[in-house]
Amino acid sequence: MLGEKKYGIIALVLALAAVGIIWIVGLGQTGEQTLQAQAQPQNKDTIMEYSKLLAQVAYSINDRYVEKLDPKELGYAGIKGMLELLDPFSDMLEKKTFNRLMEFTHGKYEGLGMTIEKKDKYIIIVSPMEGTPAFRMGLRAGDKIIEIDGKSAYGMSSEEASNLMRGPAGTKVTLKIKREGIEEPLDYEIERAVIAIKNVPYYGVVGDGIGYVRLSRFSEDTGKELKEAIRDLKSKNIKGMIFDLRFNGGGLLNEGVETSNLFLDKDKLVVYTQGKKPEDLIKYLAKEEALYPDKPLVVLVDEQTASASEIVAGAIQDWDRGVIIGDTTYGKGLVQTVLNMPDDVYLKLTIAKYYIPSGRCIQKPEKSKKNLALASADEGADSSKAELKQDEVFHTNGGRVVYGGGGIVPDIVIPAEKFKPIEIDLERQQLFFDFAVRYISQHKDLPRNFEVDDRMISDFKDFLKEKNFTYLNQVEVSLQDLEKNIDAEKDKDSFAPALSELKKVIQKSKEGDFENSLDYIKKAIKRDLLYSLYGEKAYYEEILLKTDPGVKKAVEILSNKTEYRKLLKG
Repeated sequence: MLGEKKYGIIALVLALAAVGIIWIVGLGQTGEQTLQAQAQPQNKDTIMEYSKLLAQVAYSINDRYVEKLDPKELGYAGIKGMLELLDPFSDMLEKKTFNRLMEFTHGKYEGLGMTIEKKDKYIIIVSPMEGTPAFRMGLRAGDKIIEIDGKSAYGMSSEEASNLMRGPAGTKVTLKIKREGIEEPLDYEIERAVIAIKNVPYYGVVGDGIGYVRLSRFSEDTGKELKEAIRDLKSKNIKGMIFDLRFNGGGLLNEGVETSNLFLDKDKLVVYTQGKKPEDLIKYLAKEEALYPDKPLVVLVDEQTASASEIVAGAIQDWDRGVIIGDTTYGKGLVQTVLNMPDDVYLKLTIAKYYIPSGRCIQKPEKSKKNLALASADEGADSSKAELKQDEVFHTNGGRVVYGGGGIVPDIVIPAEKFKPIEIDLERQQLFFDFAVRYISQHKDLPRNFEVDDRMISDFKDFLKEKNFTYLNQVEVSLQDLEKNIDAEKDKDSFAPALSELKKVIQKSKEGDFENSLDYIKKAIKRDLLYSLYGEKAYYEEILLKTDPGVKKAVEILSNKTEYRKLLKG
């Protein structure tokens, strides 16, 4: 589908507009008058007639506007104007953005295999991916990249650095690295390779014989990776499975269908799409016998579970195949295609919507980009609390009531974790990560089963003082707004004593914030130390599987056959 159609409807508009402009320019002023005279069609709703109008406006602006304009910018502004009328997910992509989209789709790229980010004008390695050239050469989380092939990386954007480090497999790139605790920079010559992005970053066994599989995306080979993981878990005689789709933003439709087929038997409907016309109806059925057809299953979802992952969760729920636990999903049920346009531009266009077996549309009622920007605060309120309309009530294959209106509503709701201001700012300023980098440079033999003790917490407090860590709680933010309003008053000085006392009270109240967030802080310190020293697998096994509320609830349900069956009977 991709690249096969040179032009879609919008491309036709642009092509006709371009023809119109050439025609006008060729005829000069007479041509302009002729176009105006002819712009009285019997049917004004045709693309042809409105493309002429678009061309006329573009020509007139370019010819008569007081300031000189770039014709390309003018044309792109017209395209963006058309896209403003569409849903928020239809967009024009430049070539670099399109290439990144294709990397996500194909699940691979050529480079070194690490996550980087810009911090304080330096490029920092966040995490080398296991099994990649970066990992094998010993690059570490927290390493600063000083030079790339002799070019200073100071002040470079993450995208610039990434582009320099990527390249054909087999070619080499030289990095100069500054590492915490080592005075002299380190030089690395690394050979690039094909980097496969994992769809299944982790799977294993939790509790008493319960399998756990985490799926992060739906790109090429998702079904293949999942089959390998499930076969391995089945060989361990698991009695139930947790399928974690949290933070999964979706991907390829066919991989979503294949994934559903791992749990649903042959010929069962997984999803269908419906576009503008009745003949656009396309049904997607399970093609094979299920690999994991009948043993207990729990699917974990959250508000970031979207698109193809919602298809999987919705199909499993509609066929009463498993219990859904978590938060209401994102609600992105749009079928999109990417059309190749001239000038190295690509049009990502919504052409249909997804419907799961019960008849529910996954897509939340969308607004155009324009209307979305104008939406009131009331319209942005928590939709889960809104009164359900009659047509939003549906039924599963077994007769259970499920709800439409966009997204998948779980069978057991576990609301998203709410973070305190101190926790948000510690994460935002990346102080857990920075502390981990420093701590590891001083404690290289930290065992995998370590615990965050009082000494480590004391070290972290000292680290925060050294970094002059500050944060604002919600009361302080409100106080700042109040002070701005007071500044506009004539007698603003009369408020000063009261404001001073209020600030003291607020500061006093913040003294307990660290202790109130101590559990979160300990977990975050352990998380970043484990990631940096032992990789992603250690994080899953030492933190997520032991402490995550969703996993704990799933284990509880899967360990109680009576409760599990009761949930599926409704």
